[in-house]
Amino acid sequence: MHAALAEISLTLAANDFVGIIGPNGAGKSSLLHLLSGQVMPTVGHVLLAGRPLHRFSATQLAQRIASVAQINVPALGLTCWQVAAMGLLPHKKWFEHETDRDRQQIAMALEHVGLFDKQQATTDTLSGGELQRLYIARALVQQASILLLDEPTNHLDVQYQHQVLQLLQQLGKTVICSMHDLNLAARYCNKLLLLHEGRVQAFGTPEQVLQPDLLQQVFALPCEVTVHPTFHWRQVTFLAKDMFYTKAKQAVL
Repeated sequence: MHAALAEISLTLAANDFVGIIGPNGAGKSSLLHLLSGQVMPTVGHVLLAGRPLHRFSATQLAQRIASVAQINVPALGLTCWQVAAMGLLPHKKWFEHETDRDRQQIAMALEHVGLFDKQQATTDTLSGGELQRLYIARALVQQASILLLDEPTNHLDVQYQHQVLQLLQQLGKTVICSMHDLNLAARYCNKLLLLHEGRVQAFGTPEQVLQPDLLQQVFALPCEVTVHPTFHWRQVTFLAKDMFYTKAKQAVL
């Protein structure tokens, strides 16, 4: 049986915003499942504050780690408010009612993701992007110090891609998310983890990880990495192989 991940060894610091990047099948989602405690490693341990995840109860993990999956099945018939309120469950006893503070947290979370005006709308009336933002709101209500997100900007318009990532960046929490868009990852993440075939190829700042030779090796396409002239973000442009060879030939001539 082929292991989805192998020889993964790294330390993530509090308040890091880590983008997990790599081609499809690299192990990004598998790593998020390990970090969430949904799957236990067959070898080694995942530690949270020095304690193996398997030593936490499900409630204890939910109070510390909130996950937003890439594909969420909408809870038909529930309103946005009710779905966001599900984030309170790890902090409530059975039949315990919402407090004024709870309602304030729910309202703030919906406001943050741009859904405050749709708090009474049912999930079946939302677009895919609105659903994604709603589940992020639920994670915010959960008050966990660690947020795990699988492609949080998938299906979002450009405006909401930046709104969601800006929000995640400003939360003061440890955020770990898989991302396909390397330029968004470079813009918002302070650390990048590059995976390829289940192994770590590089881990560090965007400047350290987004190296043309390394990216070309992992993604099997030539690329250029430039620096934004004003904001100094790394910008990655992948080229079709024939474009690369044509450009190289012109340079020689």
